[in-house]
Amino acid sequence: MIKYKRILLKVSGEALSEGHGIDDAAVKRVASQIKSVVDLGVQVGVVVGGGNFWRGRQNGTMDRATADYIGMLATVMNALALSEGLSACGVENEVVTAIAMDKIAKPYFLPDVLEYLEQGKVVVFGAGTGSPYFSTDTASALRACEIHADAMLCAKNIDGIYDSDPKGNPDAKKYDSLTYDKVLKDNLKALDLTAVAMCREYGMPVVAFGMNVENGIVKVVCGEKIGTTITR
Repeated sequence: MIKYKRILLKVSGEALSEGHGIDDAAVKRVASQIKSVVDLGVQVGVVVGGGNFWRGRQNGTMDRATADYIGMLATVMNALALSEGLSACGVENEVVTAIAMDKIAKPYFLPDVLEYLEQGKVVVFGAGTGSPYFSTDTASALRACEIHADAMLCAKNIDGIYDSDPKGNPDAKKYDSLTYDKVLKDNLKALDLTAVAMCREYGMPVVAFGMNVENGIVKVVCGEKIGTTITR
């Protein structure tokens, strides 16, 4: 039984890489997981990050807006790579970008996006929100609300949300479920807090889970309890 019939999937740039840049095998793994849910009849929008190429916050001497625009371009490269991977799997898809670059992708226009989804196409969103000072987590929350997704799924490098960084604290506690208020109050930074606030505002459920979990996306859309769920 399918719990979520339309999803917004946030995929980190690192999920498409084996360190830096784009790795064909990694792209294929992500595309295959997406195909599995498309084959179930789920409508899928995907926001991709750009961390495998660029993290603007690590370049403190650069103007923030400039760094963020560079990051947006990185997400477009990843969107094109994922689109190619989806096409190779036989999944129809469209790449749309918040910053117009009509030679390589279609501009973001919500009525077109909704039509693509109804046609069963995966929509891959590039260039974040198109504005600096907003993360791709926030872009994901925005797109999830705009397309009226049933849930926002965040495929992470770890298997959920913890009370502290599990890489540095072996005693870190993993949460199975959280409220938006708890995430914001405790400043749990597994997700951008602006994105969490937007999801709270519009009642958008969030599921954060490990990208490397076998059939993880399928398990989430079918209602299996994995990762961490954030709701009211």
